[in-house]
Amino acid sequence: MQYDYLIVGAGLFGSVFAHEAAAAGKRCLVIDKRSHIAGNIYTEDVEGIAVHRYGAHIFHTNNKEVWDYVNRFATFNRYTNSPVANYKGELYNLPFNMNTFTKMWGVITPAEAEAKIAEQRAAHYTAEPKNLEEQAINLVGTDIYEKLIKGYTEKQWGRPCTELPAFIIKRLPVRLTFDNNYFNALYQGIPNEGYTALVANLLDGIEVRLDTDYLADKAALDALADKVVYTGPIDAYFGCKLGALQYRSVRFETETLDTPNYQGNAVINYTDAETPYTRIIEHKHFVFGSTEPGTKTVISREYSAEWKPGDEPYYPVNDAQNGALYEQYKALADAEGKVLFGGRLGEYKYYDMDRVIESALARVQAELAK
Repeated sequence: MQYDYLIVGAGLFGSVFAHEAAAAGKRCLVIDKRSHIAGNIYTEDVEGIAVHRYGAHIFHTNNKEVWDYVNRFATFNRYTNSPVANYKGELYNLPFNMNTFTKMWGVITPAEAEAKIAEQRAAHYTAEPKNLEEQAINLVGTDIYEKLIKGYTEKQWGRPCTELPAFIIKRLPVRLTFDNNYFNALYQGIPNEGYTALVANLLDGIEVRLDTDYLADKAALDALADKVVYTGPIDAYFGCKLGALQYRSVRFETETLDTPNYQGNAVINYTDAETPYTRIIEHKHFVFGSTEPGTKTVISREYSAEWKPGDEPYYPVNDAQNGALYEQYKALADAEGKVLFGGRLGEYKYYDMDRVIESALARVQAELAK
C-alpha cells in the first residue's frame, strides 16, 4: 500500500498531524522507534497511578482553540501546578509570590516585599549583565537568587551561572499576591486517563508501527509514502554531517514506596547545589482531589545530565553556537522536497505542549491546502 504521509514519531506533533491528515482522507502511516506511542508525554499505570515516565507534563494554554481541541480527545482534570522549593530543608512556594517572601523575610504586605527586592537589586545592580547570575540578581535580588535560582539552574545546565548567557532568563515572574499557581494560563489540567489515552484517541483508526527505527531503514520506509513528516532530531536526519547539536538530557530514578503520601505535593524542586537531583515528582498528586488512594505511591527523582549519543535529548541548548548550527541544518531541511520537519527535535526548539499542537495544526492545514 502506498501512503500519502509517513509520519516519523508518535508524539504530540506527529499524532496531531496524522489525525488531521487522516480526517481529510489522507492515508497515513505513523512509526516510532520506541515500544509505545505518545513520545515524552507517555503515561503508564503503576499501582493504579498514572506515572509520567519522561517527567511531569502539565497542560496549560491561553489559546481557547487549542484547549477545545485537546478536550475532544480527553477529559481534563483541574490540576493546578503549584510547585514547592526545598532549599536545605527550608520550603518555599513557587513561583515567587507573597507566600515566598513572607517565609524568606517575614514581610507582610506587598509594599514591604517590593521594597526588600528593590533594596537587594539596587545594592548589586549591573548595568549590562554579562551572565545569568548578574541578570537574575538584577531581576530579583540576592536572597531569591542564592536560595531558589542558583543551585537549581547550575544543576539543570551543568555549568556555573556565571558561565551561562544572560538571555536564558529574560524575566522572572514576581507576584505580589498570595497565588501559588505557577502557570499564568487561562486553561490548565491533566487528562484523567493519562496522556497515552489522549494520543491513542488522536491515532484511532490510523496504522501505527512501533519499534521501528526510521533512520536505520530510511530508504525502504521513504518508498512507502509520497511525503515524510519527520519529528526526530534534525541533525540526526542528516547524519550529523555538520556537527552534533547540543541537548540537555534528564535521567529518572522511579520507585514505588509503601506509603500513601510521600511529600504531599506533585512537584518539589531541590534548589541547593548539594542535592544531586533537581526535583522529586510524586505522580498521584497530579490527580486533582486525590485523597491519597491506596497504600502505595510512586516517586521519580530527576537528574539533569549532559546529553550524549544514546541518551534521550530533552532540552535544546539554545545558545548562539547551536543556533547558528541549527540554521545550517534548517537550510538543508528546507531543500528536502518531500520531507516536513516539525516538533521539538525537528525544529530544535523548546515547545510547551500547546505550542506543539498549534504548530502541528498550522503545518497540516498549510499542507492540506496545497
